[in-house]
Amino acid sequence: MSIFSKIKDAIFGNKSATAPSERPQIPAGMDGGPPASQSPAPAPAAAGPVDVVQVLADISASKGNPDLNYKTSIVDLMKLLGLESSLDNRKELADELGYTGDKDGSAEMNIWLHKEVMRQLAANGGKVPASMTD
Repeated sequence: MSIFSKIKDAIFGNKSATAPSERPQIPAGMDGGPPASQSPAPAPAAAGPVDVVQVLADISASKGNPDLNYKTSIVDLMKLLGLESSLDNRKELADELGYTGDKDGSAEMNIWLHKEVMRQLAANGGKVPASMTD
């Protein structure tokens, strides 16, 4: 699994588990339930965008609000999400996201990584403030 996928899953929740509303339904009347003549239950409403800032704040609070600057630091964001924030992992993330500069762990690379992660989260259904993507 890619590092960005791990970040996305940690924030959006792993979608591989089947939600109760997505489980296969047994036709009415075949399981001893109501007869098929009754109308089916309405479909659940589509989920809105994930508020990335709120999810991160909730994760931080659940961990006792560790002193991490996850709103601007890729290293602290990865630590908050329980991911290894080593230079090797950040280099791999840089490759995944298309970073073309020197992959030496510089502030420039780390700032770009954080902003690009936020842009990618927004592109994948996350609600991210412009201040975290510009």
